[in-house]
Amino acid sequence: MKEAPAISPRLERGSPTRLGAHYDGGGTNFAVFSENADQVFLCLFSPDGTKEVLRIPLPERTGAVWHGYVPDLKPGARYGYRAAGPYAPEQGHRFNPNKLLIDPYTREFFGVFTDNSATFGYQSVSLDADMSFDDRDSAPYVAKSVVSDPDLFAMDGQPLCRSWEDTVIYEAHVKGLTKMHPDITEPLRGTFDGLATPAVLEHLTKLGITAIELLPVQTVKSEGALRARGLTNYWGYNTVGFFAPEPRYFGPAGITGFRAMVDRFHAAGIEVILDVVYNHSAEGDHLGPTLSFRGLDNAAYYRLQDDNPRYYVNDTGCGNTLNVGHPFVTRMILDSLRFWVQATGIDGFRFDLATTLGRTAQGFDRHSGFLNAVRQDPVLSEVKLIAEPWDIGPDGYQLGNFPAKWAEWNDEYRDTVRRFWRGDDHGAQDLGSALLGTARVFDHHGRRVWSSVNYAASHDGFTLADTTRYVARHNLANGENNQDGHHANYSDNFGVEGQSDNPDVIAARARRQRNMLATVFLSQGTPMLLAGDEGGNTQDGNNNTYCQDTEASWIDWATLDPDLIAFTSAVSAFRKTHPVLRQSRFLHGSIRDTDGQKDVEWLDFQGAALNWTAPDLSQLCLLLRGNAEDTAGKTLKDEVYLAFNRSDRDGVLHLPDRLPRLWYRHIDSSVARQVPVRIDTPEVHVPAASVSAFSLAQDDQP
Repeated sequence: MKEAPAISPRLERGSPTRLGAHYDGGGTNFAVFSENADQVFLCLFSPDGTKEVLRIPLPERTGAVWHGYVPDLKPGARYGYRAAGPYAPEQGHRFNPNKLLIDPYTREFFGVFTDNSATFGYQSVSLDADMSFDDRDSAPYVAKSVVSDPDLFAMDGQPLCRSWEDTVIYEAHVKGLTKMHPDITEPLRGTFDGLATPAVLEHLTKLGITAIELLPVQTVKSEGALRARGLTNYWGYNTVGFFAPEPRYFGPAGITGFRAMVDRFHAAGIEVILDVVYNHSAEGDHLGPTLSFRGLDNAAYYRLQDDNPRYYVNDTGCGNTLNVGHPFVTRMILDSLRFWVQATGIDGFRFDLATTLGRTAQGFDRHSGFLNAVRQDPVLSEVKLIAEPWDIGPDGYQLGNFPAKWAEWNDEYRDTVRRFWRGDDHGAQDLGSALLGTARVFDHHGRRVWSSVNYAASHDGFTLADTTRYVARHNLANGENNQDGHHANYSDNFGVEGQSDNPDVIAARARRQRNMLATVFLSQGTPMLLAGDEGGNTQDGNNNTYCQDTEASWIDWATLDPDLIAFTSAVSAFRKTHPVLRQSRFLHGSIRDTDGQKDVEWLDFQGAALNWTAPDLSQLCLLLRGNAEDTAGKTLKDEVYLAFNRSDRDGVLHLPDRLPRLWYRHIDSSVARQVPVRIDTPEVHVPAASVSAFSLAQDDQP
């Protein structure tokens, strides 16, 4: 290790209790985990971050926590760590005290990460690759951790705790949503400050949104390979700081803009859910940079291959996999999650590649240490938890296997909706399951129907509009020879790949979008809408815009279709009006005690029991009543009748006789603008390629 600066202030023993750097009014306590290091050094830097003014060993080790207290050190101080120990990659150890390491618990960063070979623990030009050792100082190329003012993060966050049954999720990117919004002033575009402005809040309220799910907002580092191609990690799934908001989204209010954004969403009745990435870090594979975890304790923070610990287990496809089974890694993740809830009021989390978080030595286990810890945590067990239920490791696809109180992204639902409306054989049979919350997957261990997060499009894949415009992906701009992104999109271009000026093609595409939107909002489960899909936003056929921080990814509000927005608002309002569309229990056709009726019935257009056997079944009806268990001892008059007609022929629908009460058609996806229509006859026309939704007249209806 290079010679340290000579400055040496008084350093006290401090406390191991709270990991991270914490100012107490008289000084700052530092505590960091490393069970295999021989020594951990605290490094303090000048205010501009360019000069290391102090390097001193942390004086105490309690268990696996190194700690020390610096009297009179105040918030704003720039710092980092260095760790000494064996550099033996073949044994899983990669200590190199020449590399400055960020504090895993830092809440703020100063400066930026720069791609430079000095950040590698090895000599990048050596034929021995990572088995070599690099003695250059990496500090000039690494962002500095910052001692935070505790007043910035008052632990008084109050999640809204809205019921799952009422939840409608809007998935959005901070910059993508705001960068081109005409009603957001230029300084606020692309920032936390601009996200919860009146224009956005009004739009979301009109859509009936109750929760905004933000793509990763924790501090991210773009991969060097992307930067070499002139690109950046736009989505943010490459986290380097689990406690710190991403600085590129800071507006005029700086770091305080994040909490202010959450507060404004809450004032509008909208929850904030964060997409979080605790499955891997930004340090990449064995040839990646040494920025934090690798240098602090590689063998503890990461899962290494049993037969050759030089290499990482790569269940994530991102080069490394965090060792969530290690107690201190579990603790770090739990501390991070609680921080976002308690310090900023966050209402829940969507866990990227969540299967990784449930892995044990025997594979995925819904009772893994991490999943059990979340379940019993008094803070985290009360917020919304959503799993992306897969990774690329062995048996990585775990849809339906997460614990009760978790919801899951249901990609099976997405594919089913697309295939049905595309006209695939057996699409109707699969749609029947999807409309009732995919019970065969989720109805076990006391889980509720809201466990299925239903969507037709998400950030990962085609936008909804592009599923009606493109058959093939068009990802050349990503620099990967169009080999990246989903290959199975179940999309349809109506005979023209890409944009078209044919009015018939344009009309058919808009109708298909309305059909899929209606299906999502009329299904049992939790609907999720990708930002921009309400107005037909396009990414020009790129189904993997993870590296496109350009207009290709940003929503062009000027081009959104106001008629489609109005339709989305109408079908969302219909869902909100009718509790039978957002029930908590699964429907199985059980008999209700109150009236002897089934809680759900499948019928054909003539009103007879539906025959499911035809592979090309294209017309089906669903009669929804209150769940038999939920309605025991109650009198509910609410009924909703749904008719799906994907054929190219109009149909004549025979509605059930409910005289003297009358049916009203509130949703007709064959047209853009929705006007409730009273049905005075027992038969009603259902246009080809459309969805109709009917309800009985009630006091709050025409």
